[in-house]
Amino acid sequence: MKNYKNIDAEYIEIGKNTVIEPTAIIRGLNGKANKIIIGDNCYIGEHVQIIIDEFNLGDYSKIHHHTNIHGSQPCNIGHNAWIGQYTIIDSIGGVLIGNNCGIGAHSQLWSHIKYGDTLEGCRFKSEQKLEIGNDVWLVGHCIVSPVKVEDKSLALVGSVITSDMKFNRIYGGSPAKDLTNKIGHQFEEVSLSQKMKKMEEYLDTVGIKKDSIKIIEFENEIESDEITYFIVSSRKYTKRRTREEIEFMKFLLPEKAKFVPL
Repeated sequence: MKNYKNIDAEYIEIGKNTVIEPTAIIRGLNGKANKIIIGDNCYIGEHVQIIIDEFNLGDYSKIHHHTNIHGSQPCNIGHNAWIGQYTIIDSIGGVLIGNNCGIGAHSQLWSHIKYGDTLEGCRFKSEQKLEIGNDVWLVGHCIVSPVKVEDKSLALVGSVITSDMKFNRIYGGSPAKDLTNKIGHQFEEVSLSQKMKKMEEYLDTVGIKKDSIKIIEFENEIESDEITYFIVSSRKYTKRRTREEIEFMKFLLPEKAKFVPL
């Protein structure tokens, strides 16, 4: 494995084709981190600071410049994450972010409240895990309290999230309110046949030979260990790390389609 001089940890695992800019700093709170795991085909930008004892980042994820991730509890981020510049992710209470999540620039994600003098009677001191599901989109300049954010929910730009976000609902404002009945859901229903057709069109557009990648509906259609299968019903793929697979994944991301390893 490449020797990353800007990572200080007892255990380091960096995937293939991952780029970590030299000015990024990755370490523990008080010296060495315990465990740093970063997946394949990731990018960590200039002057990113990851100051945490346990950090896990999935494949094809991007953390853009001057983002700060810190805390005393583990921070786990899934595959295909996109984290905009100058974002703050606080993991003092712990952070879990699912697959396919977008966090717009200048957002702040918090898992604790702590500052006021408790001896003087300040009532506000807490540490609580922030849980964000799959396919969540925080559009940008969002401030998120330690809440639970369910799959496919969306917060419009400038939202201040102080309560849980429900499945496939859209929120906006300060404090954020549910606006779904006015503007609709983030996701609409798409049939499996429509998805199959679109994926075949994408494969034709890229011009990849279909003996290296195949689009299938269900996992029971897998026939070979030599081919990368994109399973449309489950949004998963058989990870082979081939050149064609990586090329196709990069073509699909971030907005055409998102798949995670089977």
